[in-house]
Amino acid sequence: MIKNFVRGKTAVFIDSANIYFSQKSMGWRIDFKKLIDYFRKETDLFRLGFYGAINPENAKERKFHDFLEIIGYIVKHKEIKFIKDQKNGGNGGHHKGNVDVDIAIDAVHFRDNYDTCVLLSGDGDFESLFKYLKSFGKRCIVISASGHISFELIRQAKFIDFKKLRSEIEMK
Repeated sequence: MIKNFVRGKTAVFIDSANIYFSQKSMGWRIDFKKLIDYFRKETDLFRLGFYGAINPENAKERKFHDFLEIIGYIVKHKEIKFIKDQKNGGNGGHHKGNVDVDIAIDAVHFRDNYDTCVLLSGDGDFESLFKYLKSFGKRCIVISASGHISFELIRQAKFIDFKKLRSEIEMK
């Protein structure tokens, strides 16, 4: 299905945090082995990058990232940080591990090596990246779940809803 929209070499960039929340709302999970096989079958794949934050003490997360590298993903991760806030006497906070800048840098750095950029994210922060890539003649595609895709990305790229790929990439 995606082969109808790509042109030439294809680079895929996965925003893991965004995809994690999309999966929760969709009610089904992506099989990342099926996903890479899908892109290999449907595109002339130049690069498939998986970008995420990792808790180095979480063996399950490390094992998953290792698995992705073994099957062919380029995995880039940064250590998750705990950001304290002043609520609850300064004992509150949240975990953070934003990789948007890492994705954007790689998309720009490798731009001369691909013709189509596929982004698995719905984050509107990528609007500027798509505008930039399109100024160099790149075709831009965004894959996300409806309800998790920003209007800004829909304006800049061909939007493909995960539900259209479910039969190809769902974990059974």
